[in-house]
Amino acid sequence: MVIHGGAGTILREHMTPELEAAYMDGLRAGLDAGYGVLHEGGAAVNAVKAAIVVMEDNILFNAGRGSVFTKKGVQEMDAAIMNGATLEAGAVAGVRNVRNPIMLATEVMLHSNHVFLSGKGANDFAIKQGVKLEPDEYF
Repeated sequence: MVIHGGAGTILREHMTPELEAAYMDGLRAGLDAGYGVLHEGGAAVNAVKAAIVVMEDNILFNAGRGSVFTKKGVQEMDAAIMNGATLEAGAVAGVRNVRNPIMLATEVMLHSNHVFLSGKGANDFAIKQGVKLEPDEYF
């Protein structure tokens, strides 16, 4: 399993040892979640989703809670997932207030006639599917 902590550049000279340790702990937690699913015999797609949820919930990573702000000062998030065994895929872009965009992408993959939803349509689908939303302050 390979993961990364989101887009962007953090120069080592701007990072304290404590912050570096926090990033490494967050990455390990994501890997542990994914490997836990595999260890229990779960599907690879579910392992990926488990790893990403952990990282989306960690404010350090540019995903979910830690997503960077747009020029307008809001967070618009993207996520995509694919099941290599079935070639099913789901993706979302420009979603707001979705706690875990990967969960919404999974809903698109499993419960939509589409592969990709964006913006208001994706947010409306999140509400319809009961995907967890958070207020702006969460992010």
